[in-house]
Amino acid sequence: MELKPSAHADTFARDHLPPPHAWPRLLFELPELAYPDRLNCGAELLDATIDRFGPDRPAFRTGSGEAWSYGELRDRVDRIAHVLTADLGVVPGNRVLLRGPTGPWLAACWLAVLKAGGVAVTVLAQQRAHELAAVCAMARVRHALCHADTLDDLVRAGVPDLRITPYGGKDPHDLLRLVERHGAPFQAVRTSADDVALIAFTSGTTGRPKGCMHFHRDLLAVADTFSRTVLRPRPDDVFAGSPPLGFTFGLGGLVVFPLRAGASALLLEQAGPRTLLPALAEHGVTVLFTAPTAYRAMLDTLGPDDAGVHDLSALRRCVSAGENLPAATWHAWYERTGLRIINGIGATELLHIFISAADDDIRPGTTGRVVPGWQARIVDGSGRPVADDEPGLLAVRGPVGCRYLADPRQEEYVRDGWNLTGDTYVRDAEGYFRYVSRADDMIISAGHNIAGPEVEEALTRHPDVAEAAVVGRPDERRGQIVVAYTVPRQGATLTEDALRAFMRAELAPHKCPRAFVFLSALPRTATGKLQRFRLRDLQ
Repeated sequence: MELKPSAHADTFARDHLPPPHAWPRLLFELPELAYPDRLNCGAELLDATIDRFGPDRPAFRTGSGEAWSYGELRDRVDRIAHVLTADLGVVPGNRVLLRGPTGPWLAACWLAVLKAGGVAVTVLAQQRAHELAAVCAMARVRHALCHADTLDDLVRAGVPDLRITPYGGKDPHDLLRLVERHGAPFQAVRTSADDVALIAFTSGTTGRPKGCMHFHRDLLAVADTFSRTVLRPRPDDVFAGSPPLGFTFGLGGLVVFPLRAGASALLLEQAGPRTLLPALAEHGVTVLFTAPTAYRAMLDTLGPDDAGVHDLSALRRCVSAGENLPAATWHAWYERTGLRIINGIGATELLHIFISAADDDIRPGTTGRVVPGWQARIVDGSGRPVADDEPGLLAVRGPVGCRYLADPRQEEYVRDGWNLTGDTYVRDAEGYFRYVSRADDMIISAGHNIAGPEVEEALTRHPDVAEAAVVGRPDERRGQIVVAYTVPRQGATLTEDALRAFMRAELAPHKCPRAFVFLSALPRTATGKLQRFRLRDLQ
């Protein structure tokens, strides 16, 4: 499709989009997706929401009790935008790195970069110097807004000509002091709907992160598809969750979706399972975003008689993504809380969730059905559709598509106009999609195709197993054997013989692990995704 005239003075992002022939086909079939040519999603999420609901509604709150109204949020966003443009010299199209703990100021910086016409590059507070240096080099970042507590690694990254402005500290040039010089409203840059608004880097589960470029309209499109049609938020909702804002799962669930709906979000610097449960109760959270691992961990904390300790009566929506949600976890959460987890699959390349189901449409053990506004099918290695109930590669297309930042892997992810997510799935006759494995995680042993997640789910049914991950190990006789890496529950004693006997009762013999390795923790990215390639490196 032909791009509209850009408002960017710095044309790096548009210049490094993939060539047109390598783009997926984009779909805008829903009337809500008919966006105007000129669109600034920062202004749309903030100014337009205030026009609909007024400035006095709560927007963000923190675990310490700090609360920002929509009017206060806009005032701070506009002040930051003035600092970016007037004091720091940011021009439309400049990439601005954002780094800090999840909180209102980080979200305000993100919105300000967009209103100023910049390109937000939000990274994780846990990323180290070499990772930050690589991101800055790939995106040619020259400006950074970084929380004072996370400056060290960014400084050690030694990025040439990077201008770092700290916030939340005691530096006389701290952003929170610079904003005091400005007070006038900021007129948002009239960006094109298809100007790049952010570059999100994949979380590195394969060890090779990629920069994914998304437009201003894309950020609204994920809110106007999954959030509007499946999640269905209300203006009085309070969102919360564990994913950081540098992870698009968190950016959507904690900023884009609540602001689009006129709702509010509880932004927690520490959002592990032990801190999340009491925060949900204390702040009356109604919509929760987190990963299956966190739901399992919270179940360990949430005993059957804990209703008085952790009051979850306000909670009405629980969303899971980031990794496969086992049916056992879904049922355990439902039995303990009465809440049905909304499972979903998304991708950094596609920004957010595109297959899901809610309420009576949920089928535990499946991911769900195609979100309105999207299409999905299962294909073979040549891209041809396969029959229902046959495994194949998941192919998706919709209003958002993969656009890697100058990366030859674009040709691998997009084929024949479809985004190939790298997941093996099965679709049934009712249109429900069931996860099998990552395409590169299928274990082939003695001629049998063995899906690692199926073995992992069986392992986690053992009462003394906290977490498990399965990979294939090269074997001269069988080609590969199944190896189980297992984390015992605290205080439990596990033996290889006991697990082997348990698994023989759970699975067909050819699927049972041939070797067991006990670990204190599984290797995960900063966003909580399992890094199976690190387990393979242990072999």
